[in-house]
Amino acid sequence: MRNRHATAPAQVPGFDTAALRANYLVEDLFPADRVELLHTHEDRIVIGGVAPAAGTSVALEVPDGLAADYFLQRREAGIVNIGAGAGRVTVDGTGYELEPREVLYAGRGSRDVVFEGTGEAAYYLISTTAHAEHPTRKATRAEATPVSLGEQRTSNERTIYKYIHEQGIRSCQLVLGVTELAAGSMWNTMPAHVHGRRTEIYLYFGLDPDQRVVHLMGEPQQTRNLIVADRQAVISPGWSVHCGFGTAAYAFVWAMGGENTDYGDVVPYPITELR
Repeated sequence: MRNRHATAPAQVPGFDTAALRANYLVEDLFPADRVELLHTHEDRIVIGGVAPAAGTSVALEVPDGLAADYFLQRREAGIVNIGAGAGRVTVDGTGYELEPREVLYAGRGSRDVVFEGTGEAAYYLISTTAHAEHPTRKATRAEATPVSLGEQRTSNERTIYKYIHEQGIRSCQLVLGVTELAAGSMWNTMPAHVHGRRTEIYLYFGLDPDQRVVHLMGEPQQTRNLIVADRQAVISPGWSVHCGFGTAAYAFVWAMGGENTDYGDVVPYPITELR
């Protein structure tokens, strides 16, 4: 399991491009033969990914860094199939079929998690610490109650699917959803915002190999950018603004962990206020 330390706003002005990427961008998350994991000290979130080959299965092992008997002993997790085809995840002997962009929540105390390979499924995992147990549950796209926002005129027409939240799948502190941009739209989150009580991580996917997303981060009056490719993630500390625009339509998994599960607990910063 890779490890990232927390950073402070005062450090960012001294970071060059390489340092920004080393601290906030997560690459190479989807090997075929193991679950690749990264732990950040920002709210002690762990993210991971795996894309098993057809006919194979990969178990979620517990890394030494968690000092636990099994991965979800003191944690909960959201699992999203970001691949092009259906997949199957088994939790404690029960199998869950996941169509593309469907979500499975695995609660604290779940011992065995196994990802099955179809050649097209790819599984993204995000895990937060948990103080109580909630039942393992799957949610389809229809159950996510899609919400359409933005408009073509402002290049941010998008559909938000909220899966793990207070009115959906219940959790201790994990909040998770998927946003899909309409063809011709580029901006993902408008207005940009911060939420000082939670860390948020974006996992971008659905991009062609020759396309990119420009992700804005940093303090609102001191922004920086990261150039992000398909299936790469960006860590956004509670003090950092986050939004982005792409060179083609794309989707992203947004997930938060921290002090509360209030989806609307944000401070917006209109584009006119960013520097």
